[in-house]
Amino acid sequence: MRAWRLESLNSQPVLGHQEKPVPAKGEALVKVAAVGLNFADLLMTEGKYQVRPALPFIPGMEFSGVVEGLGPGTSGPAPGTRVLGVCATGACADWLCLSVDRLMSLPDNVPDIEAAGFPIAYGTSHLALTHKAALKPGETLFVTGAAGGVGLTAVEIGKSLGARVIAMARGADRLTVAKAAGADVLIDSEAPGLKDRLRAEGGVDVVYDAVGGPAFDAALRACKPDGRLLTIGFASGEVPQVPANLLLVKNLSVIGFWYGAYQDLAPQRVTDSLAQLLRWWADGALRPLVSHILPFEALPEGLELLRSRRSTGKVVIRVQQQ
Repeated sequence: MRAWRLESLNSQPVLGHQEKPVPAKGEALVKVAAVGLNFADLLMTEGKYQVRPALPFIPGMEFSGVVEGLGPGTSGPAPGTRVLGVCATGACADWLCLSVDRLMSLPDNVPDIEAAGFPIAYGTSHLALTHKAALKPGETLFVTGAAGGVGLTAVEIGKSLGARVIAMARGADRLTVAKAAGADVLIDSEAPGLKDRLRAEGGVDVVYDAVGGPAFDAALRACKPDGRLLTIGFASGEVPQVPANLLLVKNLSVIGFWYGAYQDLAPQRVTDSLAQLLRWWADGALRPLVSHILPFEALPEGLELLRSRRSTGKVVIRVQQQ
């Protein structure tokens, strides 16, 4: 089969061939249709992600595909079932084997391309906003990086939960994308005076920050009493330092959230969250945005789109031609 492999850190993945995998007990063999790219994939190639897979490894953390077979004595989605899944690595290949409890059947009206980029971004925002931050109807949600793969889903889910959403992104074009997802207030990340602007909007109840850097500090200082700040990632490359005295005097909570850990920490919570999200999607309540669909051979180009922040929504690699 074809597979991309990262042979060394800070290098480009290499496309080659290797043996098709065979599913073990408890696993399914999936023919991969498409792969969603994430900023974490880029960080892994640089050795900067919180998990560092042993080299060499096949990149790719989320995918859609079709079950082709099951391991010995395994009950799971029947061969021919369309599925999506999340894995630590391994999706950028023609086939992969994965535990059946990491797979979810797809509704007939959900396309492979959109499904491939669905679980991590939407799953992250849904669990972060509902389980961790307990976002309530009528509260104000501030989202940084609001036109990116994860931030855009936070805007959309925040609106679905009844929040007033303030979206920050770079430039008019990206802010237009956030507005289409439901943002009520738009802030250009290159404009000065973020703290004052947020305070002028009445302050913030929940911060969803996938960027880090100065925006986090400004949002912290614009939080209302009992505000909650979700740290989702640090796309800016700058990890914020939190002054604990501000947390004390305003009763603020800074909450870390790493979706990948919940696959093992609370797998049923992940499954239930994805099931809810798929119902919302099938009912038309969610509209996943894929800004770039690239052929399998263009994985390095897809990673560069993430590095340069030229994508909005998701970048998806089409593995199998339709």
